[in-house]
Amino acid sequence: MPENGNSERAAVSVIGLGQMGTRIAQALLAAGHAVAVWNRSGGKAEALAAQGAVRAESVEAALSASPLAVVVLPDYATVREVLGPVAEHLRGRVLVNLTSGTPEEAAQAAEWAARHGAGYLDGAAMSGTRLVGRPEALFVFSGARDAFAEHRAVLASLGGAVHLGADPALAPVYDTALFGLAWGALAGFYHSVALAGAAGVGPAAFAAVATEHMPFVTSLMAEHARQLEDGRFPDDDGTVDVHLAAVGHLVQTSRAQGVGTDVPDLFAALLGRAAAAGRGADGIASVIGAIAEGGRDA
Repeated sequence: MPENGNSERAAVSVIGLGQMGTRIAQALLAAGHAVAVWNRSGGKAEALAAQGAVRAESVEAALSASPLAVVVLPDYATVREVLGPVAEHLRGRVLVNLTSGTPEEAAQAAEWAARHGAGYLDGAAMSGTRLVGRPEALFVFSGARDAFAEHRAVLASLGGAVHLGADPALAPVYDTALFGLAWGALAGFYHSVALAGAAGVGPAAFAAVATEHMPFVTSLMAEHARQLEDGRFPDDDGTVDVHLAAVGHLVQTSRAQGVGTDVPDLFAALLGRAAAAGRGADGIASVIGAIAEGGRDA
């Protein structure tokens, strides 16, 4: 009988062996779990079998091998295409779906799994593939609390495993929101590297200083979250008007150096809308009113 997630050597199946699925299977093997793998093309499964995995000859065999199935397929439609014909094999098992998609798709997938007697967790890998299996990797999950509790030890083999709540739609909400956060930070970084580069500063030299600055930036996120919850925006970190003027200098300096201004133009537009809505003397967290509800000031 398959062992559960509380055993030292738990059984788990991985369905879909693209770059992420392969890394997940390798991390589970490295943690000592019994891993069954299946992929529509057999070469990747063969490579993992050489590393200690059991190659399942069919999706049915993969599902039957373990109480926990981690699915890493391109989209929700593919998940239904692959699992639909063998849905009866889901009964009594937990399905962890690491497919990217929308909150609506996650809710529909959870309902579909429940109809077939399976526990369901929607999830997202938030740290790319390089960190999978290391503590600093972040995986977020939402859905059945008992399913997460039962298999938490296995899921923790992938990295930091965070359960967001019982609503399966929460994982894709966080997935897309954190993706936007990462791209916002990276876009600012790329612009900054270009601007510093125009002054002869190399990317590595700039990054060494930028990473020292980031703890301050993340501390602002925590503080400003409190302000947003309170609905009060003190000017401790500067006002909207002060930051709007500073962004104006950033735009001017970028243009003078021949650097594109797409990124700081966005900052200026948001701050300008907040100022026009009467927030000029408020703290900068009040700029959320220029973003939330389609840009209407909160």
